[in-house]
Amino acid sequence: MIGQLSMDDLPGIDDLEARAEKRIPRFAWEYLASGTGSEYAVQRNLDRLHAVQLLPQLLKGPLAPVLKTDLFGVTYDAPVGIAPIGLTSLIWPGADRALARTAAVSRIPYVMSTVATEAPEVTGPMAAGMGWFQLYPPRDLSIRSDLLDRAAQSGFTTLVVTADVPAASRRERQRKARVRVPPVIGPALLLQSAVHPAWAAGVLRHGLPRFRALEPYVDQATMRSTAGFVGANLGGTLSFDYLAEIRQQWEGPLVVKGILHPADARRCVENGADAIQVSNHGGRQMDATPAAIDALGPVIDEVGGSVPVLFDSGIRSGLDVARALAVGASFVFCGRAFMFGLGALGDAGVAHAYEILRDGLINTMTQVGCERPDDLRERLVGNLL
Repeated sequence: MIGQLSMDDLPGIDDLEARAEKRIPRFAWEYLASGTGSEYAVQRNLDRLHAVQLLPQLLKGPLAPVLKTDLFGVTYDAPVGIAPIGLTSLIWPGADRALARTAAVSRIPYVMSTVATEAPEVTGPMAAGMGWFQLYPPRDLSIRSDLLDRAAQSGFTTLVVTADVPAASRRERQRKARVRVPPVIGPALLLQSAVHPAWAAGVLRHGLPRFRALEPYVDQATMRSTAGFVGANLGGTLSFDYLAEIRQQWEGPLVVKGILHPADARRCVENGADAIQVSNHGGRQMDATPAAIDALGPVIDEVGGSVPVLFDSGIRSGLDVARALAVGASFVFCGRAFMFGLGALGDAGVAHAYEILRDGLINTMTQVGCERPDDLRERLVGNLL
């Protein structure tokens, strides 16, 4: 029970989404919910996941599914993690801290974005060994080196290098909503904030969103100057040579996120990646990308079991987690689902979203007759439809 709301009131991620949309100002909501172009890629992710069917095997007697999953020498309580999200505190004030705390309690990975709104020195200890750090590749190699050192010293165990943002996408829907970084404080923004009192109260408690991880590298670190720094200094530099250089510095596990092409996956492994994360950035980068779930199998086949293959994009339920695991993913991440939880219920909504995903996964495994996540691969109906 959260306040007057319980799992009976909000039993699905879709329910959290509907409530969150009412509690988050439009300029922040559009940043979270939108894709790019005509947004076919966002819908394609959902549609193609829904096409994945699982064939039950029954009469197995009592089942008690066990979700614990080993990855990189760590045992996580479920094969579900919190994907990196940028501008987190614009979407919901104090989001990064809530995500890190819930990850620590639930023992699932929390991936903090370079362009999240808290410093790694704050969220790393809060995550209590569950923190991963996501890197948008800086052009300045000294900044890259310092960011990696700070992440490691703050307790982040795993580095996730995002490959699928060679340039900023157009995100037309965000433009029409006048999403700006920093937000332009004028009558429209003030009105939107005033009619969303829980969000506004959170801003009063936590302050306006800032790119705190990047402020040490900016003179007079206002949100405007730091946002300009992001545009001028992050992204567009990643290459296999650059990846190999990161591998030389980062001592922990290294994941490359945003891979869809099997040949890219193979070359990432050849240059030191310990895992590949299949993703199309939630449909936010390029509207003609295939659904991430359609790319998962070919990437798994290409790397041939040499490294784990992780997955994100389009996950909205525990059944979707099961679908991705059945196709062959070793671990599944989602971002929007957890942010919907925050918007719907505040800090407690992160745990509520996780409970929906976890319980849905357990229910699905029981329905199809599986006791461990790996068993789901035997329930996949043919090829993807």
